[in-house]
Amino acid sequence: MLSTFILSQTKFDDVNELVKAGEFTKASKLIDEKVKTMNLLHEEIFQLQFEKERLERIRKDFNKTADDILKYARKYYPNATESDLRKWEDDGSLEYKIIDGKKWYFARAASNLFRINKEAKKQKELIDGFKKDPLDVFLESYTPKVLDESANAQEKLVKPVTFRLNYTVTVEPNAVPNGEVIRCWLPFPREGHERQQNIKLLGINSDEYVIASNDNLQRTIYFEKVAQKDQPTVFNIVLEVTNYSEVNFIEPTQIKPYNKNSGLYKTFTSERAPHIVFTDKIKNLSKEIVGEEKNPYLIAKKIFTWISTNIPWAGAREYSTIENISEYCLTRKHGDCGIKTLLFMTLCRYNGIPAKWQSGWMLHPGEVNLHDWCEIYLEGYGWVPVDQSFGMVDSEKEDEKYFFLGSIDPYHLIINDDYSTPIFPAKIFPRSETVDFQRGELEWRGGNLYFDKWDYHMEVEYIEPK
Repeated sequence: MLSTFILSQTKFDDVNELVKAGEFTKASKLIDEKVKTMNLLHEEIFQLQFEKERLERIRKDFNKTADDILKYARKYYPNATESDLRKWEDDGSLEYKIIDGKKWYFARAASNLFRINKEAKKQKELIDGFKKDPLDVFLESYTPKVLDESANAQEKLVKPVTFRLNYTVTVEPNAVPNGEVIRCWLPFPREGHERQQNIKLLGINSDEYVIASNDNLQRTIYFEKVAQKDQPTVFNIVLEVTNYSEVNFIEPTQIKPYNKNSGLYKTFTSERAPHIVFTDKIKNLSKEIVGEEKNPYLIAKKIFTWISTNIPWAGAREYSTIENISEYCLTRKHGDCGIKTLLFMTLCRYNGIPAKWQSGWMLHPGEVNLHDWCEIYLEGYGWVPVDQSFGMVDSEKEDEKYFFLGSIDPYHLIINDDYSTPIFPAKIFPRSETVDFQRGELEWRGGNLYFDKWDYHMEVEYIEPK
């Protein structure tokens, strides 16, 4: 369990103050000194060592200089200067950190500027021309067909698609010494969902492996390889799975009262630090969004609409470096799929609507990527999917516009039914991804292998019924 959690601070105020001041080198040295000289518990040593590693991960995420940002920005603002950078920093459009006295910008800050800042976004469209996202075009065409088929057939599950997935992780040569064993956990689809069926392992490049049982909410397939000098180490699996569109025509007046004494209700409406916390910001925003509304679906709809309208998608930092993801989303006013999802879940839970995490991959034609979404519980309907990142479909029809508030397409591959839960078999060292699990995890006896030591690749073959 230790390898899954991340705390916003250590137990040591002197370390925390140095980190807060951006004095990463001094903080790391102080951590080394404490581990070496103090009689610490194992948990305290683990926490300090992870904090040191987290600082290194932040350095990796914040690796761009002002010159790097200006070079990109000048494609659209030829006369941009550092005063423009300061303006964008002040309005929250450019994310940066002062580390050891020097300003470093987030690796994706330049491209994010033209997603987050409305004026910059218009300027980019002026230069590049407006082009609707191909995924949006696909969904605008696909969603009405799903709704029509479900209504006509009076079936909740429609339009099945069978996917053949070829997933490969490649560890770079000499990432570990010759002859050392690399332990690898790759994502494996979860069972127990009507909309995800017939999961088959078709191939794996190892004679020995372990598939985690389905009671592991972040499900894995585990195997090992021996590293060879100057050679990449390759882990490969081939899977087949059939997924369905799930359609729920939700009538708000048909939603029944919750049993607030049930374990389900108590569990999934509670805080869960560090990422689901009912802070003053959450409480104040909730009051602004929800007002006097009492119906659970209509409350969720107000939250879904507000986030879709006010929180633009932007490339995200590694989650393991963020102290409180939902609070980060409110503060920065942008986020990727998981960041927006955790904000939605936090606001739902605060308003007494059970909400739980779900994630895996999006396998849409032309748009294959890691992806996060969630489910909310509506009494009388059960758990229904919500994709806050996809948000509102561009349509005048209400059921199409709010399709992803209660329904979902078949291109969502479910790997996880929770976040920050242990993987099986247990990992010795801290995970690269302490919240989600989609790419995989790797380690050897000398430590964790972070994302900069390996690459991942997903190939998808679509086998749709004729």
